[in-house]
Amino acid sequence: MIAEDLRQFLESTLLAIAALLPIVNPLGAAPVYLAKTVDLTPAEHADLSRRVAINCFMLLLASLLVGAYVLDFFDLSVPIVQVAGGLVVCSLAWSLLNQPDEPIEWVHEAAKPLSRPDLRTRAFYPLTMPLTVGPGSISVALTIGANQSQSVRSLIVNSAAHATGIFVVALSVFVVLRYADTIMRKLGPTGTAVLLRLSAFILLCIGVQITWNGASTLFRTLAFQ
Repeated sequence: MIAEDLRQFLESTLLAIAALLPIVNPLGAAPVYLAKTVDLTPAEHADLSRRVAINCFMLLLASLLVGAYVLDFFDLSVPIVQVAGGLVVCSLAWSLLNQPDEPIEWVHEAAKPLSRPDLRTRAFYPLTMPLTVGPGSISVALTIGANQSQSVRSLIVNSAAHATGIFVVALSVFVVLRYADTIMRKLGPTGTAVLLRLSAFILLCIGVQITWNGASTLFRTLAFQ
């Protein structure tokens, strides 16, 4: 029985990581993160990356465990969440695509430190949602949570495994964002600018895809009514 539970735990953990990590895509978010935080000191970068990782963990875990119940309570469907969230992602990506081509400053000795509430606000929007944890990853977490076993023992094992998988994803977010400055230095100003524009365009495509997925599901639902 213990061996079976361990196998189920490992399989569920790997499932959560494999499903969520490619969509969260911390490396793709790194240049966008730096573009949105050029006014921060190194200490504030470390604090902000930790806050984003914690927000990422809490948001994904809440989506997985109780997201389906919250949507039912407000009589909302996953396609509606996809349409609304996809439009938010498109808006963020479009603003990044059209921002001026200014060099990213790597050292900001004269930068004015932000207040803690401002850091907390920025850590959640837009750096956690929708940049890191967008409607796509929330939809995946909702799907994983909706397919839980009815057995209490299996439910406990799966919940612990999914929480572990989400923790690994959040840890990868912290590591990449914490050292995003170093990663981008290796690319140089030109490489960073190219990666930022490419990431913004991919983010725009993801937003369009998410919106289309939700809208097409809604259209099919209306067609069968």
